[in-house]
Amino acid sequence: MKPELTLHGRSLRLQRYPVRNRETLQAWDAADEYLINQVEAMKEAKQPALTPERPIVILNDGFGALACWFAAQANVVSSGDSYIARKASEANLADNNLSAVTFTDCLAPLPENPQLVLIKLPKNNRLLIWQLAQLCAALPDDCTVIAAAKAKDIHTSTLKLFEKHLGPTSTSLAVKKARLIFCKPDKTLATAMPDIQRWDVPEYNLTLTNHANVFSGESLDIGARLLLEHIPQDPKLKTIIDLGCGNGVIGLHAARLNPEARITCVDESYMAVASCRENADLNLTNRNQLTAKVDNCLESMINEDADLVLCNPPFHQQNTITDHIAWQMFCDAKRCLRRHGRLIVIGNRHLGYDGKLKRLFAKVHPIAQNNKFVVYQAEK
Repeated sequence: MKPELTLHGRSLRLQRYPVRNRETLQAWDAADEYLINQVEAMKEAKQPALTPERPIVILNDGFGALACWFAAQANVVSSGDSYIARKASEANLADNNLSAVTFTDCLAPLPENPQLVLIKLPKNNRLLIWQLAQLCAALPDDCTVIAAAKAKDIHTSTLKLFEKHLGPTSTSLAVKKARLIFCKPDKTLATAMPDIQRWDVPEYNLTLTNHANVFSGESLDIGARLLLEHIPQDPKLKTIIDLGCGNGVIGLHAARLNPEARITCVDESYMAVASCRENADLNLTNRNQLTAKVDNCLESMINEDADLVLCNPPFHQQNTITDHIAWQMFCDAKRCLRRHGRLIVIGNRHLGYDGKLKRLFAKVHPIAQNNKFVVYQAEK
């Protein structure tokens, strides 16, 4: 796959993160190109006339294409919920010798007096509503707001969310199957930020807090429910990792079953990690038993330190369906496990995780299954 984005006489070398051999996916899409082309056309017409004094805010920049393009034009603030997107942006900025960009997560306040906001639509409407509410409270009247996505992902309901939470909205024609949304901020629509979801799991005596972008943030998903039934209770377990932790429900139950174990919950979503930390404080007697951190799988974890890794892998990255994240999770789990350490992983039956696991682990066998999911145990 070509790594060069070339537009308006400029070329950027852009790569996804982590960099993989024989990568088949680009680090940008037609929506990124449409946003860039639109802003460049508006600049030529001097509307808006971008100035270096006021920030440009970019939301949900997938791999840094937008941050790289606008880094030299103004003070760019890139906000999103993905640690991997941030790492990709940082790497691409460095590879292209571009100016530094300020990175924040979705829970941080937006900068004052931005002149331009560019949004890549998130998959999750709860996150979109959160971000629109943030914008409505923060934006001056003269700020230009443009969002972009694949045309098939922009629905009438999407436009109504913009109208309800930010201001008058219109849309563009489709170009290369991408479409733009234009919105004029209306401060009279500003309201309090949306309530954080909180619900109980009575059979495990847990109360779970869920920020806007947490996977299955409105109820306990059926995969996690099956995995909860098969978390071991063993005094020999001293170090347990919940990999791809979401709101932390798996790590919390593991902590209660194994009160002497040290639990580390890891996710690439800042909102997931914040939710997990809040849930540990809310549900555990010893709050210090659990650590929650953002990471790219287990990239920053030391080798051969864990006795048990629990994992419910995603099979998509942003809007792309892929199995490379699960593969990286399995490889990282093997590296971080001690000899005879175990990985317990749940997956949809059709994903065939047993084939991947058998390439890495000495012993692999199913320990539970139903008509949709299989729980595998793999031993190093």
